[in-house]
Amino acid sequence: MATTSKRARPVPEPAQCPDCDGKGEIAETVRVGPRKGRATENRQAALCLICLGTGQAPD
Repeated sequence: MATTSKRARPVPEPAQCPDCDGKGEIAETVRVGPRKGRATENRQAALCLICLGTGQAPD
């Protein structure tokens, strides 16, 4: 009886999120002021809303 060999196929890595480049976080501009929300030159980390912080591209 012939034996069949099962080759292990490499599992492809999931695609990275195009908005956060697979990091799960993006940088948002800090806004100040109650009415107009004047943009400052400062940045803060924010959760990527496309991948919800996983870093993987949605299907």
